[in-house]
Amino acid sequence: MTILILEDEIPAYQKLVSHLVTFFGEPVLHDWSRSVSEGEKFLVENTYDFILSDIQLLDGISFDLFNRIKVESPIIFCSAHDDYLFQAFNTNGIAYILKPYSREDFKKALEKYQSLFKQGTYNSLDNTTINALKSAIQQGQDEYKKRFVIKRSKGIQLLNVVDISLLAASGDFCVATDSFGKTHPILEKIGVLTKQMNPKKFFRINRSQIIHIEYIETIENHFKNRLLIQLKGVKEKVMTSSSTTSDFRKWIEQ
Repeated sequence: MTILILEDEIPAYQKLVSHLVTFFGEPVLHDWSRSVSEGEKFLVENTYDFILSDIQLLDGISFDLFNRIKVESPIIFCSAHDDYLFQAFNTNGIAYILKPYSREDFKKALEKYQSLFKQGTYNSLDNTTINALKSAIQQGQDEYKKRFVIKRSKGIQLLNVVDISLLAASGDFCVATDSFGKTHPILEKIGVLTKQMNPKKFFRINRSQIIHIEYIETIENHFKNRLLIQLKGVKEKVMTSSSTTSDFRKWIEQ
């Protein structure tokens, strides 16, 4: 069995691989792409038993890819988009899991795919369906920041938002820490960044820090109704304020 994984966020990709190993009981041969352009190369050169696909990739949405190349493989969408979009997926026999998903959600999605495929009730995506879903997403999706332009002494660097673990205020600007522990200056105030970041992915845990849900490693109870959070790539734990803890608990369970 060979699988193609289309997922721009590294922790989400690692989570999918872990769930695949658990479901099949052994490592599964797969290719991984974070972008539409790289995914296109994989699909031109290979065939897959099925595809696990996020909708938003680094350089566009996965429907752009499926518009360019006729895909016969069954697709399981793994996305944070709202449920109403997936009603259309079901008409084509496409399984989906809504982020943040559990191991059980993943198991049910694969079982659904297996059942539909065995019964012969799976239909591949046609261009009409792809364009309708693409239009619905573009109309219903707010525009949030996708990358920052970082000016360095040696030139300009692009920092993709999906790679940011922590945003922290530092005077009149902010410092972004990525999942590898590298820091990057961002010439914006924390209040401005709060409005620019996707609220399904980022949460302002106190007056000076915004965290990315995909890079949370551990959460511990702390005194005065606060939580200590360990983020990937960040040495010191960050802490919710007593006023944000309740909303944070609800946010991570969405």
